[in-house]
Amino acid sequence: MDEDIRRLVLFDGSYRIATGTEAVVSAAFQTALSTSPQAALRVFDLQTGRAVDLDLQPTPPKRGRPRLGVAAREVTLLPRHWDWLAAQPGGASAALRRLVEQARKTGADDDARRRRTDAAYGFMVEMAGDAPDFEEASRALFAADRERLAALIAPWPTDIRAQILELFDGEAASGE
Repeated sequence: MDEDIRRLVLFDGSYRIATGTEAVVSAAFQTALSTSPQAALRVFDLQTGRAVDLDLQPTPPKRGRPRLGVAAREVTLLPRHWDWLAAQPGGASAALRRLVEQARKTGADDDARRRRTDAAYGFMVEMAGDAPDFEEASRALFAADRERLAALIAPWPTDIRAQILELFDGEAASGE
């Protein structure tokens, strides 16, 4: 899946009514709103679990050259770090890029688990923050105890429960 395409989920109260790209969810949002103006519609980013606002206005194409994706930012290091970086093949920037890529690969599983937990928690707070056993369910979530989490949220609304477990398992954002 293209990382630039944001995947969203649309809820009407405790019912999940659409999941997909921003275009798909926006269309479902407008349809739901036109058929039921009093609907309690909420949209969540499946990568972060956070509520998002949809921009329902058509956006004209941007003019000019596309951005290259390179961002210049300040890095503060000790002189010995700069000396080491300067001695690396390709210079400081290339060495930093290699180090970042290596760290991303070696910590990818932990990072992915942390992002899934954060997304599930963000969604839980928004949709079930006042549900019974919320605090215990949060503890189970952060302890990565899926069985206990599933047991604690079993009485919650079906679609909310399913979304939490999908976020926890990493199925929601990947589109699986």
